[in-house]
Amino acid sequence: MEDNDTYKTLLRPSEEVLFKDKNSKFLGYAFPVQNEEEVRSHIDYLKKKHHSARHWCYAWQLGKEDIQHRVNDDGEPGNSAGQPIYGQIQAYGVTDVLIVIVRYYGGVKLGVGGLMNAYKTASKMALEVSDIVEKTINLKFLIVTDYENIHKVMRVIKEKRLDILHQKMEMDCHVTISVRKKEAEQTFTIFQSIYGIFIKPLTD
Repeated sequence: MEDNDTYKTLLRPSEEVLFKDKNSKFLGYAFPVQNEEEVRSHIDYLKKKHHSARHWCYAWQLGKEDIQHRVNDDGEPGNSAGQPIYGQIQAYGVTDVLIVIVRYYGGVKLGVGGLMNAYKTASKMALEVSDIVEKTINLKFLIVTDYENIHKVMRVIKEKRLDILHQKMEMDCHVTISVRKKEAEQTFTIFQSIYGIFIKPLTD
C-alpha cells in the first residue's frame, strides 16, 4: 500500500471573522505556523490588538507525522473553548496551524454549551475563509562527491526532478536535495549505487 505523504495546511493567515451571541463577540483568526515561537508571537500580537477583550482562547497543531497539539481555555470553563477550537482543526484535517478566538464579553453568560458552540462556530468560520493547500512530506538528503562525478549527481536530479536546497561546489561538492517521501527510498538507492557518491539522510 502506498504511504500517504501529503498533508493540508494554510497558505496564509485568514481574514478576521466575527460570531456574535447574546452581546458577546467572538473574533476568529487562523494562522499557518512552523513552531511554538510563531504561535506565541501571533497570540501576543492579538493580545495587544484586542487589549480590552476578556479571553484569548486558542488551539494549535504542529507536525506531519509526529503530531503535537495544545489547547487553552484562557479562563473560560474547562474544555469549553480550546477543545472545540481543536475539534475544528481535526475536522478540517489541517496541521501546522494556530486558531485564536478573541472574546469580548457582552454581559450575558452563555453557559458551557453556548460557549462550546460559539468557539466551535468562530473556528469553523476562520477555517472556511482560509486558503487550505495540500503539500507533500519531503525528506532531505546530503550528497557528497568530487568534482569529476558531480555531473552524475546532476543528471539524476534532473531526471527525477528533485529540488536542490543548497549546493557548495569546491574540491568536494556538497548538494542538499529535497525528495518526496514516497520516492525517497528509490532515490537514495539510485545515488548509493553510483560509484564515488556518498549520500546520507538529514534531519531538521
